[in-house]
Amino acid sequence: MTVDQFMDQNWVVITLAAFAAGMVLELIAIGLLRRKGSVPLKDSGLSIFLGLASDPVNAIFAIITNAALFGAAPFAIANIPNTWWAFLLCFVIDDLRFYLHHRICHRVRWGWAMHVVHHSSTNFNMPIALRQSWMKHFTGTMMLKIPLILIGFDPVLVIFCGALNATYQFFLHTQAIDRMPRWFEYIFNTPSHHRVHHGRNAKYLDANYAGTLIIWDRMLGTFVEEDRAEPVDFGLVKNLDTYNPLTILTHEYVGIAKDASQRGLNLWQRLCYIFAPPGWSHDGSRQSSEDIKRAAGLLPAETPGASMKQA
Repeated sequence: MTVDQFMDQNWVVITLAAFAAGMVLELIAIGLLRRKGSVPLKDSGLSIFLGLASDPVNAIFAIITNAALFGAAPFAIANIPNTWWAFLLCFVIDDLRFYLHHRICHRVRWGWAMHVVHHSSTNFNMPIALRQSWMKHFTGTMMLKIPLILIGFDPVLVIFCGALNATYQFFLHTQAIDRMPRWFEYIFNTPSHHRVHHGRNAKYLDANYAGTLIIWDRMLGTFVEEDRAEPVDFGLVKNLDTYNPLTILTHEYVGIAKDASQRGLNLWQRLCYIFAPPGWSHDGSRQSSEDIKRAAGLLPAETPGASMKQA
């Protein structure tokens, strides 16, 4: 089978079937095999609804990203054929692209407004993987795919690698799997690593942004290992007490609008409410993840003049 034939398979049907099978197996593992975890009906139903509804909505707005990718193709410096080695190389480079996208979406409030939807549950199970925003093509981070096109990769291959990466990540969302073999844990993202990423504990904030390969976190200083002595507390620093899907989808955008439109702010402060890290405030009344880590003694005290709060 060629790479083109491999990509031509009906991946929508295949992935949906795999997701359904994964959720059933997780239920069996928890219910019959007494593995760790829970799948609350109401919360899981909301996650599945948000996921299923996000597919057609994001598919419509994918024209933004796809137009940019195919528009960049004529300017490519090379023409890399869709061979197996090209597919593997594209997947690895695109996985680094995902790491950067993911890290930006945690460190820039505009991106976080989209990504917070995925972190809005206090549970951690496979249905949570489906809890996705409908605004991913409006963050700007999808444009990080353009360099892959300019290198010479086929836009269809780049899009396929992104979809395959997302499919792998679905199966990371479970407590039913404890640890994988040590070599696997060192190279690949695993449920253990991803549980850390979903934690609201101070030591787990801003960690493990990996998609498929955890090596990026290890190389770039954002890796934190799951500590058996400190169970992961899932959710947001300030959890949402609602099952209203509209509130979950829009609450951070509403917060940005309210913050940035306050009276008496200068232009820099208004921009910071949009693009600074989540938790930034012009008067220091809120805490960013770094503030929380400093308060917990996990980071050194901030040096005078280093904070954006002086804007």
